[in-house]
Amino acid sequence: MKITAISRSDRFSLKRSIDSGTEKQRKTVRAIIEDVRKNGDKAVSAFTVKFDGIALAQTAVSEEEIAEAYSLLDDQLLQVIRQAIANITEYHERQLQSSWFYHRKDGTMLGQKITALDSAGVYVPGGTAAYPSSVLMNVIPALTAGVERIVLVSPPGKDGRLSPGVLAAASELGIREIYKVGGAQAIAALAYGTETIKPVDKITGPGNIFVALAKREVFGDVDIDMIAGPSEIVVLADDSAIPQEVAADLLSQAEHDMLSSSVLVTDSQTLAEAVNEEVGRQLQTLPRKAIAEASITDYGQIYVAETMNDAIDTVNALAPEHLEIITRSPEALLGSIKHAGAIFLGRYSAEPVGDYFAGPNHVLPTNGTARFSSPLNVTDFQKKSSIISYSQTAFEAHADSIAAFARLEGLEAHARSIEARNGGIKDEKSGTRQKNK
Repeated sequence: MKITAISRSDRFSLKRSIDSGTEKQRKTVRAIIEDVRKNGDKAVSAFTVKFDGIALAQTAVSEEEIAEAYSLLDDQLLQVIRQAIANITEYHERQLQSSWFYHRKDGTMLGQKITALDSAGVYVPGGTAAYPSSVLMNVIPALTAGVERIVLVSPPGKDGRLSPGVLAAASELGIREIYKVGGAQAIAALAYGTETIKPVDKITGPGNIFVALAKREVFGDVDIDMIAGPSEIVVLADDSAIPQEVAADLLSQAEHDMLSSSVLVTDSQTLAEAVNEEVGRQLQTLPRKAIAEASITDYGQIYVAETMNDAIDTVNALAPEHLEIITRSPEALLGSIKHAGAIFLGRYSAEPVGDYFAGPNHVLPTNGTARFSSPLNVTDFQKKSSIISYSQTAFEAHADSIAAFARLEGLEAHARSIEARNGGIKDEKSGTRQKNK
């Protein structure tokens, strides 16, 4: 890893650009979406053969396949999934919002009505890897919000099946509408529907560049969670941190993807050098060495700041997806952190604790978007309606003001809508009112 000394003036040059794909990739995705819109299941099947190399008799997962998944899953792992479900549910239940109303003295009632979305689609990456944790993190907030219909899609393996862990996790949450479909064609099916898959109102879940571009294309016709980029971690540490632990944490993100970013920000040159050496040593025994090494080489970085305050400024400029604070008093620094998707305090709060088990959601803003966005949460699956019930007393008191405001904006019909209820529509030339009939 490259070790760089930084000062206050350097920190704003540390952000990474967002990958919006190549023009060829964007054209490919648009063509896939259009084909699925026109040809439905036929197009989905053709793309599954083309991209996944398998022809399926049916895309819907059967009850027999779910039962088989349970038989293949180790009982201990099933218990781990169930405990994770309990932890994640407990956390997300605290995010629930309620409708509220209040009354003014003039008899007006105002409020906000909270309503769950009717349906949501969850994309779970698959193929060569399995991500039961993605099932839990996307489905649980939707269930907690009260979404009645949740659809899960995931690309099939070469055997035409989904991962036992993914199927068991979905089944434990009561999800039965599961389809073996991946890529941009899955996003198009969720957005616009096919003969088999009915459309949904919102699509969430991570995927490759084609999935991300497809979500970008369908946004507006349906809602999406975010356009997620490669995973990233920043470790903010002082000389009390243990190099072996910091290095392991940096590599935990590097092994995700060659494009993942792993960054250490510290005020200790000694720690920086020790962590750099330890990363090189641990890399040699990683099963995913090739991926992690490419990530560390291209996007790994160690920044040495003059002071801890400069280090904190650097972290806020980076606005990382995951931030670990490993210092003598991590809680004391929490108030100074403005931008981070998830903040892990202390040496025992390693990032994988949040990935799988603690409770907070691991679907987090990337590429510096933590400056203005939040982790996936229950409110993402709810919408708000404003409630207005004006009393006659309030209306008559404010009618002239409202009509005047409408005319200020040149909207005469708006003004007349008020005046029709308040003595008749006013003739601006004569000043007389046309009484209601």
